[in-house]
Amino acid sequence: MSLLFRLLFIFADTSSSIKNCTHKFDQTAEDGRFRFFGNVDVGDTARSVPHALPVPLESIYANYTHVLFATGCTLPTLHASLPPSEYCVPALSLVHWYTQHPNTPPPPALDKVSHVSLIGNGNVSLDVARMLLTNVDVLARYDVPQTVLEVLSRSTVKHVSIIGRRGPLEAAFTMKELREMINLPEASMVPLEPDLLAPPTTELTRQQSRVLQLLQKGSKNTFGTTPKTWSLDFFRSPVGLVPPTPSSPSSQLSLSHTVVDPATQKAVPTGEVSTISTDLVVTSLGFHGEPTVRFYDPGLQHLRTLGGRIVTSNGSLVRNAYASGWASTGAKGVLASTMMNAYDVADTIIADWMDGGENANGNNAEDLLPLGASPELDEVPKEVCEGLREGLVTQYADWKRIDAEEIKRGEMLGKERERMGWSEARAFVVKMP
Repeated sequence: MSLLFRLLFIFADTSSSIKNCTHKFDQTAEDGRFRFFGNVDVGDTARSVPHALPVPLESIYANYTHVLFATGCTLPTLHASLPPSEYCVPALSLVHWYTQHPNTPPPPALDKVSHVSLIGNGNVSLDVARMLLTNVDVLARYDVPQTVLEVLSRSTVKHVSIIGRRGPLEAAFTMKELREMINLPEASMVPLEPDLLAPPTTELTRQQSRVLQLLQKGSKNTFGTTPKTWSLDFFRSPVGLVPPTPSSPSSQLSLSHTVVDPATQKAVPTGEVSTISTDLVVTSLGFHGEPTVRFYDPGLQHLRTLGGRIVTSNGSLVRNAYASGWASTGAKGVLASTMMNAYDVADTIIADWMDGGENANGNNAEDLLPLGASPELDEVPKEVCEGLREGLVTQYADWKRIDAEEIKRGEMLGKERERMGWSEARAFVVKMP
């Protein structure tokens, strides 16, 4: 991506953890040994960003002695009973829209939507709900693009249902995300049934105790006093969606009632099914890696690794090949845990290099990638060189100019920054002396 810090949660731009992350990027970029090439799509899979420069993996190997895959888990996990349609979209599509991701998904028709059903109760679900329930005047202070604000200003969303197959003790959201929902200025939460919040006989973790306490207090605003509302619908699992008909203007979402099996902690159906009317279903069930890439493990749904080292299906290590973050661990953990994983993998790479590149396992490592033995340090793949000459590839200095211009434009509008789309950013960089 050329716009380097397009991170997943738009509200997170103001948090200390994200600011620390961007500071770390800047520190790294000041090192003379570092080079950044943006708008480059490395790999042999289908292109998700049409304007990105495609570079096959084979083209980069000769220029490097080691390769690290930090490609994340970029595909949404879909629900078997809820295929994508006009009335059902993955949460990632909405997130990409309001963060202005380069794959430019179309904006949702929020001016035709009153009720939204979010399937899954992790942090992404709550983030989407917060975007839909927050007043546009509040969002305008941050870096939400003007084009997004215009769509949100026409939104007719009145209620968001956040649906989870298990109960509050098993909910995937963090306290921080829940607290921000609880404190929404112009929305209120539908009170939960008291029996849902009764402490169990088993000992609770600190996180579970705090979640119960917060849910018992309820939202800052009394339910029924706000223009928008939201609900946490626990012990429900979707089993089907019937699109609108002339006699029924809203979709009908069928939900299986569930309980948690104490032995397995999995949700199991009770046999009861209920139906709710909704205008838009948004599935937020996690992410997985690209299944067509080499060393992908379909069971794990991410690259097969051991201690950050790439592993083949027969258990052999691939010499000088590594993965970090979600590409290695799967879609779990927050920014801090991903960062710590990156530090650990960096230590592993250094240790292996000092050990002669044997991946700390001697003869168990295989030379499966045609990596360079002694490449020239300043050489880069020929496709990247051509992309630089043609103005298709951006470098870190380009990003810093874009960053400064976005902040400048934001100040003129009374907000943190005004984001550019790719075409505008590229035109801006080309004009710069």
